[in-house]
Amino acid sequence: MFDYRTFALRKLASIAPRYLPFTDVASKDVPLSRLLRLSLFQVTVGMAVVLLVGTLNRVMIVELDVPATLVAVMLALPLLFAPLRTIIGYKSDVHVSALGLRRVPYIWKGTLYQFGGFAIMPFALLVLSGYGEAVDAPRWMGLSSAALAFLLVGAGVHMVQTVGLALATDLVDEQDQPKVVGLMYVMLLVGMVVSALVFGALLENYTPGRLIQVIQGAAVVTVALNLLALWKQEARDRVRAQKMQTTQFLPFRAAWTQFVEKPGKKRLLAVIALGTFGFGAADVLLEPYGGQALGFSVAQTTKLTAILAGGTLIGFGVASRVLGAGRSPARLGLIGAMIGIPGFAAIILSSLGGGSFMFLVGTLTTGIGAGLFGHATLTATMRSAARDQIGLALGTWGAVQATSAGLGVALAGIVRDVIVAMSAQSDLAVHTPYNAVFLIEIVFLALACAILLPLCGAWRAANARAPDITQRSVADLHSKPAEAS
Repeated sequence: MFDYRTFALRKLASIAPRYLPFTDVASKDVPLSRLLRLSLFQVTVGMAVVLLVGTLNRVMIVELDVPATLVAVMLALPLLFAPLRTIIGYKSDVHVSALGLRRVPYIWKGTLYQFGGFAIMPFALLVLSGYGEAVDAPRWMGLSSAALAFLLVGAGVHMVQTVGLALATDLVDEQDQPKVVGLMYVMLLVGMVVSALVFGALLENYTPGRLIQVIQGAAVVTVALNLLALWKQEARDRVRAQKMQTTQFLPFRAAWTQFVEKPGKKRLLAVIALGTFGFGAADVLLEPYGGQALGFSVAQTTKLTAILAGGTLIGFGVASRVLGAGRSPARLGLIGAMIGIPGFAAIILSSLGGGSFMFLVGTLTTGIGAGLFGHATLTATMRSAARDQIGLALGTWGAVQATSAGLGVALAGIVRDVIVAMSAQSDLAVHTPYNAVFLIEIVFLALACAILLPLCGAWRAANARAPDITQRSVADLHSKPAEAS
C-alpha cells in the first residue's frame, strides 16, 4: 500500500529549507523537532511582549483611562533590567554547578519571575485605574503593585531570552549559530502573531473580568511552555562540571572590555541603539493611535500587533536568504532602516486622509524594515563573537536593543502627553501627538542610515574575518552537548 506518511514527510523535508528560514540548521544530533521545542521559550517571550506593549497598553490608556505617560513609564520599567542582560549572559557562560548545567538554572529563574509578575498584574492594574471597588484604594498601592508586576515580567523576559538564545547556540556548530538564533527569533515573531490573534479573539467582548482571565492564563501557559522547552535540552555532565570548577575565567569587566574594543564594535552598537529606538518608539502608540485616530476596536488594534510581527517575520525570512548568500549585514541593515522611513510616513498619512488601508500598509512596512534591520545587526554581532563569549555577545546586543526600545517607549508616551496638554489650549487634532512621535522615529532611522552608509564597504571585510577565539580551554568546555537520557 502507498505510504502516505512517508510521502508527506519527504515532501515537507524538501519544502522546509526553501520556504522556512533557518530550518537547514538541523542535524542528526540536533533534529529540527528539538530546536523547535526549545524555541517555545521565545513563544512565551512573544506572548509577554504582545500582552504588555499591545493589549495592556491599549486597555490602560483607552478603557481604564490611565495617563499615557504613566503607561509608558510602566512599560519602560523593564528597561531597568535591560543593561543586566550583558551580565546575565556572561554569568551563564561561566556558571558552575555540580551537574554541569549552565543555562537551565537561569531560564527557570526567569520563568518564575514571569509567572509572578503576571499573577499580580491584573489586580494591580484595576487598583491603579480606580475601577469599581478599587476607587477607595490608596494611589500608592496601585502604583507600587503595578510597578512590581511590570518589573517581574521584564526581568523574567530578559533573563529567559538571553540565556535561552545562548543555550540554542550551544547545541549547534559555530558556523550555524547565526542560523539557530535566527530560527529562535522567527519563533518569537510566530508567538507574537499567534498571541495577538488569540488575545484579540478573547477580548472581543472586553470586560475587566475577562482581562483578568487572559493575563492569568498567560501566566500558566508561560510556565508550561518553558518547562516543555527545557526538557532534556542541556545534558548533565559531571566531567564538564569538574573542568568548569578549575577553569580560570576573565572577570566580567575584562571580558566585556575585550569584546567591545574589537574594531567597529562601538559603531555597531550605536547603530543598533539608533535603529531600535527608531523602530521601537511606535510600539506604545500604534494601538492607541488606531483606536483614537482611526476608530479601531480593542480586538482590531490588538490584531495590529499580528500585522507588525508578520511584517517582521517577512523581513527575517528575506534577511536569511540575503545573509546566507554572503551579503554584507551593513548593507542589509541600511536597507531595513530606509524601508522604515516610508513606513512611518504612511502611518502619518493614514490620519491625514489615507485611511485604514494606508495605516495597515505602513504598519506592515515598518515590520519588514525592523526584521531586516534586526537580523542584520544580530548577525553582525554573532559573527564578531568568540564561542566562549556567545552569552556575553547576545547579552550585549540584547541590552542595547532593549534599552533603546525602552527609552523609545518612555519618550513616546511623554511626548504624546505633552502635546495632548498643549492641544487643550490650541485645539490640535487628535492625531497630532502621535504623528509628532512618528516624525521623531523617522529622524532616528535617518541617523542610523547616516552611520551605516559609510560603513557598507568596510564592514563586510571586517565580518568576513574569523573571530579570534581566546581561552581555548573554555571554548572546549562549550562543545555541543548531547541530549540527556
